[in-house]
Formats: sequence, structure tokens, C-alpha cells
Amino acid sequence: MYDRPALREAHDRFWAALDLGLTRTDPDDLWAHWHDPELLFSQTCGLPYALGLHKHLTLLGTPDFDLPGCPPGYYNSVLVTRGDDTRSDIAAFADAPVAFNQSHSQSGWGSLYSYASARGVTLSHLIGTGGHTASVQALLEGRVDLACVDAHTFRLICRDTPEARTLRVIDHTPPTPGTPYVTALPERVEELRSKLRAAIAGLNGEDRAILCLHGLADVSHEAYLALPIPPDP
Repeated sequence: MYDRPALREAHDRFWAALDLGLTRTDPDDLWAHWHDPELLFSQTCGLPYALGLHKHLTLLGTPDFDLPGCPPGYYNSVLVTRGDDTRSDIAAFADAPVAFNQSHSQSGWGSLYSYASARGVTLSHLIGTGGHTASVQALLEGRVDLACVDAHTFRLICRDTPEARTLRVIDHTPPTPGTPYVTALPERVEELRSKLRAAIAGLNGEDRAILCLHGLADVSHEAYLALPIPPDP
């Protein structure tokens, strides 16, 4: 879910420590991947889980990325504009081009819709980019005026993309349950949880700092199902 090039080697070491006997993959079709009845281990977003994945996937736990203002296992999104844009209220962007990543993303769409709706704002010019990095790039290139980006992803983008550091965060969305680890094999749950906890605890200081991975939180099934389901943008 967060396998950026700068994190690849640290993720490889984390994956090796999990000792699952599998090769790490990056599936082209995530929905087919998540619906595989033999799926041993994966990570998903909270909104797809609430939309139906919960019917055949079991939560293993949620990574704690130690995001400011968020409880363990929770995350939020940043509303970002260019540094020279003086607007600070989402109402000022009601008719402006606004980026979201995908319609089934909690951090890129669900949180944006909830944030705007709570303020009585309807965003009339939504542009789907396909990913958070693409949303940031669209903002830098002037194709959109506002983007809603997973706060952990934005932190990672800013570490290895100097141009992104010129962007301005106008607000944060409220925390919601983070991107959980899941399995389709309930009989393996306790084994997998034990391996996850051991692998996270065993991270060296450098890899922990690179991944920002500080623990495994027990976010309840009910917390994910309580996520508001946004309309299709």
C-alpha cells in the first residue's frame, strides 16, 4: 500500500522477517487479488473493506504510522494546495478543479467528501488521478488547485520529492481507521498476527524511521464498518 521506491529495500527486509514463504507481489488487479479465496496476506484500504471486503477477509491488525493527531492505527488526509494559492477554506475551492485519487479510497475520496459535506460544500469539478502521487503531480503542474492526500503518503512524498515541499497544507481531515492487514484464511489469523508483531518489533532503527512503522494496532471490525460510504464521484 505504501511501497514507494525509497522504501523498497526496507520493505524487502520487513517482508523477509514476516517469513510467510511467499514472494511479495504488486498485483495489477487489486479487486481480484483481494477476492482470492486463498489470499494469505495483504493490505487494503478501509473503504473497500467497508464496501464489501469484510464479508470474506479477516482483519489481522492495522499498522501504526504515528501520525500527529491520530490515535494508533488511525490516519487522516491533508488538503493541499500550491504555496502561492492564498485560499484556506474549502468553500473557496467549490468550483475549482480538485483532485481525488480513486472512488474507493477512504483517504483520497471518502475523507474529502465527508470533510466538504460537513461544511456544506459541494465540490463541482472533481478530477480522478488514479493515485496520491498523481494527485500531487497534478497540483504541482497546475492541472488542479486542491488535492486530498493520505497524510502518511504525503509525508513520504515530501521526503523524496523536493517540489512537494513547496505545497501548502490548508487542513487535515478527521482521523479514520487506517489501512489494515488482512487475510482470506481465518484459520491462519493468530499465526499471522504473531508474525506481524514480531516483524514490526524487530525492525532496526533505520528501517523503522524509513517506514514510519511503530506498531500493530487492534482497530475493530466495527470501526471500519462505521465509515460513511460516499457517493461515486
